[in-house]
Amino acid sequence: MNTRYWKLLPFPVALLLGACATSGNSGRESRGAGSPSAWLPRARVVDLAHPLTPDMPIFPGAAPLGVTVLGTVERDGYFIRQLVVGEHIGTHVDAPAHFAPGAATVDRIPPEMLMGPAAVVDVTAQVAQNPDYEVSPADLEAWEREHGPLQPQHLVLIRTGWAARWPDEKRYRNADAAGVMHFPGLSVATSHLLRQRQVRGVGIDTLSTDPGSNTTFEQHRDFLAGGGYHIENLADLSMLPPVGAFLVVSPLPVKDGSGAPARVFALLPPEG
Repeated sequence: MNTRYWKLLPFPVALLLGACATSGNSGRESRGAGSPSAWLPRARVVDLAHPLTPDMPIFPGAAPLGVTVLGTVERDGYFIRQLVVGEHIGTHVDAPAHFAPGAATVDRIPPEMLMGPAAVVDVTAQVAQNPDYEVSPADLEAWEREHGPLQPQHLVLIRTGWAARWPDEKRYRNADAAGVMHFPGLSVATSHLLRQRQVRGVGIDTLSTDPGSNTTFEQHRDFLAGGGYHIENLADLSMLPPVGAFLVVSPLPVKDGSGAPARVFALLPPEG
């Protein structure tokens, strides 16, 4: 498991309190553990990002992380390295511009869009039966029947359980003899529904929001064209409840970037 906890430092508390005050919650969510402003100073924090390493799984055709040591404490008095990193490796954000010409690049995603209440849709049972499973509108509608309608401030996270295969690239890609990858993703119809709900973003614990066997990226083209963004290669989502977590997404603000590696934090009410 790549899930880690630590105490929330004072600096982001004021920012998040303000974000919570303006983001709102669905009716059922707001009746849960109480107003976020009541528990954020004591929040538990779950890190949903995989560490960047040269040997981590990457999408076919991408370049692995390059690391060169430029200085050491013993030799130079300080430790420093040079990184060569692609925009779409590791846990990362896809900006709208990734598939929508003229749309927002990663540095132009408004900061308020990079945080919001998490709606966690669990399809691990379906994926256990079918690695090519496509999240359907019925999956989202089932979540809404139990927790209330998805709201524009939501960040929708799809928990497939695929993160358990990280960092084994062979198992994570799950390619057959012909090189076709087999891992779960979202259907285009589901993308349409998420756009109708005007959610801020959608994240998944796989290599892509499109199913692995899809080579034309219809879900990418549809959702990103609507102004939302993706978070791919999320770490283990098992610690998150269906509602009640508050998400903070922190991609590198690469100027004119189609995307960028990101740290992603989920804030949870304190236990007890």
